[in-house]
Amino acid sequence: MNVSGLIITYNEEKNIQEVLECFDFCDEIILVDSFSTDKTIEIAEKFPNVKIIQNKFEDFTKQRNLALDAAKNDWVLFLDGDERITPELRKEITEELNKPDQKDAYYFYRKFFFAEKPIHYSGTQTDKNFRLFRKSKARYIEGKKVHETLEVHGTVGELKNKLLHFSVNNYESYKKKMIHYGVLKGQELASKGKSFNLLTQYSKTAFKFFKAYILRLGILDGKEGYQLSYLQSLSVFETYKSLKKEQN
Repeated sequence: MNVSGLIITYNEEKNIQEVLECFDFCDEIILVDSFSTDKTIEIAEKFPNVKIIQNKFEDFTKQRNLALDAAKNDWVLFLDGDERITPELRKEITEELNKPDQKDAYYFYRKFFFAEKPIHYSGTQTDKNFRLFRKSKARYIEGKKVHETLEVHGTVGELKNKLLHFSVNNYESYKKKMIHYGVLKGQELASKGKSFNLLTQYSKTAFKFFKAYILRLGILDGKEGYQLSYLQSLSVFETYKSLKKEQN
């Protein structure tokens, strides 16, 4: 079964070597890059089956759909730069693709790491995303600038082995990421005609922290659980700050 490995990048020189190696069973790799200024492209060019497309970043959905359109195979494996496939997951993927009764899209559960420390709670325990699917049966929904959503017109399954998710290198880099996500989400809400409300901003920010730290047991993850819960709530605060800015 031929599979296209897909990835979108911007300044991923620390990750790109390892994540591209995860596509070793794919017969092509499509890399859509937002004009990286580090060594991302230089490293990627060392892989013979990588096709590099550089495209100015507007939002995550457009970059992902561009990668989908460039893939020659129907089956695609879409990874982020901070994700890694274990040998067990790789074996499960190939076995699943060789079954006669395949699904059209598969959820991957993810194991979250904070500066290489595994996180067990803080809302990460049910974290899953579509990563393996037929592009003829799926498309990322237009208009979502962040937390892009794959719409699947077909059957759905899930794999047992988890994808490793090294989302947080350190506190400051993750803080920047959460603020960036919040800004994009605010722009998305503005484009949908949502109005800024101060009460909504503060109540949703507070509830996000309470949900991650108490309801989703972030308190059991120690200092990292508190930091993750805070940064998730900060992203919500920045969402409404961005929404207000868009309306001024």
